[in-house]
Amino acid sequence: MTTHWMVPRRAARRTTSVPALSSAGFDRFFDDMWSGFATAPTARAVAFTPRVDVEETDDALRLTAELPGLDDKDFEVSIDADLLTLKGEKKIERDTERQGVSVVERSHGSFERSFRLAWEIDPDSVKASYKQGVLEVMVAKPERQEARTVPVEAV
Repeated sequence: MTTHWMVPRRAARRTTSVPALSSAGFDRFFDDMWSGFATAPTARAVAFTPRVDVEETDDALRLTAELPGLDDKDFEVSIDADLLTLKGEKKIERDTERQGVSVVERSHGSFERSFRLAWEIDPDSVKASYKQGVLEVMVAKPERQEARTVPVEAV
């Protein structure tokens, strides 16, 4: 089977030229490109932010958060009207230095993630479970009330 490039002939004949940059433009280009590397995060500056999946079903909302390496005492789930908040802290445990070298690639720090729902949350309708580093929070949706017509009074 032969693969053909789908490029119009006119576009294929064009040659592109790189515009000339002045010295100041060249410097600005590299300053912009490397700006993030000058302040590269160190192991101490890296914050932990848990990944959260949100899934809505007909009768509930399910939040699944990845909290590897945490105990159930390291975080809390709170409710305030229509706001569900997950907050906690991941602490780092360092091993002793070996031969003068210590490398830390794990992230740590305090975190807080909030989710605003389309309804006010009934605290009795929330169920949470934590197993093997995965937190699952189920929030039941309120029962839907039938639509009613409102009588309009002529004035």
